Amino acid sequence: MIKAGRTALIAFGAALMLAGGAHAATYVFLTPDEVDAAIHALPAPPADGSAQAKSELAELKQIEDSRTSADMVAATSDDQTKNATIFTVAIGPTFDLKALPATAKLFADVRADEKAAADVAKDVFKRNRPWIVDPTLLSCFQEDGPQTSYPSGHSTMGYTMAAVLVRLVPEKADAINARANAYAHNRLVCEMHFHSDVDAGRIYGAALAKDMALSPAFKAEFDAAEAELRAAHLTGQ
Repeated sequence: MIKAGRTALIAFGAALMLAGGAHAATYVFLTPDEVDAAIHALPAPPADGSAQAKSELAELKQIEDSRTSADMVAATSDDQTKNATIFTVAIGPTFDLKALPATAKLFADVRADEKAAADVAKDVFKRNRPWIVDPTLLSCFQEDGPQTSYPSGHSTMGYTMAAVLVRLVPEKADAINARANAYAHNRLVCEMHFHSDVDAGRIYGAALAKDMALSPAFKAEFDAAEAELRAAHLTGQ
């Protein structure tokens, strides 16, 4: 058992090094070393057929049995929306990125970085999507890569952006975090991910946001967005 565990760790390390070499992503705020460190901080996903994996699959089936048509409309909408507009419900209708160019620029660059980082992590872990494990699941879509479940990319995006937005609009922190949680939960409603995929997205997103904040380029864009939001009366800080 010890030997098997050591072998798994060695294989994981080798996969991570190969991913770093194969994915020479260009980041705006992050560095490849920061991304690698964040990936190393993630726990490995449960193996197919393990007790935890079976429990997570059972959870998806329970959600499938209880979800309503309204739940599916909301989850499908979130599946198709991959930008900061998901937080309009938390900030208010005047959070219009078309009228906030500096804020839009910041979150477009945040999106580009977290998406590249999430793709690297997915390629390291190669976890099967729920519908691969159980083809009877009625997922919203089944067009994503079969081994791209961990971490959840949508959840990584939501939690990365939430961490940045809370700093910009701290008075709306509770609503922002609640929206990030709902956005992540809808990945389960859609049966696109398992629970541990979503949890990993939360951990990964927080780590990426923390590292982004260290970048001088991030600080410049953040300051511009903060001034813009203040002028638009979207934050009182």
